[in-house]
Amino acid sequence: MSELSQRLRALPAFPDEMPDLDLENLPEDPIELFLTWLDDAIAAGGRQPHAMTFQTVMADGTPVGRTLILKDLDEHGFHVSTRNTSRKARQLEGNPRAAMTFFWRESGRQVQITGVVHALGEDVSQADWLTRPTSDGTPNPEWQVYALQPTWIEFTQSRHDRNHKRAGYQHEDGHWTHGPVTTPAG
Repeated sequence: MSELSQRLRALPAFPDEMPDLDLENLPEDPIELFLTWLDDAIAAGGRQPHAMTFQTVMADGTPVGRTLILKDLDEHGFHVSTRNTSRKARQLEGNPRAAMTFFWRESGRQVQITGVVHALGEDVSQADWLTRPTSDGTPNPEWQVYALQPTWIEFTQSRHDRNHKRAGYQHEDGHWTHGPVTTPAG
């Protein structure tokens, strides 16, 4: 084992106290659980509880991720924004499938979301642009809000024994199905 490996293994992984994920009483709609976990993360006072890793795919199939901020969540999906000339906008144009990973270290919770991304209307995009701290009050024709419409959501509640609890939701035929995820913790 290298010195780096030893140093990394010695780092604290999870908080002393973590909530539980009751796999027997999951809500039918994963958005309900997501909003509960987001509210808990906000209440915990950690920095940027609305930040996530947003993953797209380059033209050659290579995945690429960056940290973005969740702007809203509604019937269109999970909102993010960027310039319509950005690298991620070009990647979404080539392949509209994307993923989001939220991680809240204060509770040992993680949510992974995959789905199809679509551009929202000019009115939504400009309303978002005008609320940005750098906006001078004039419209920005390059600004675009996108929404990821989820098709799969997985909730992970970490445990000290690394036997993490996971619940997966799949959206098929207009409704969600869910249950425990039996893949090994990783």
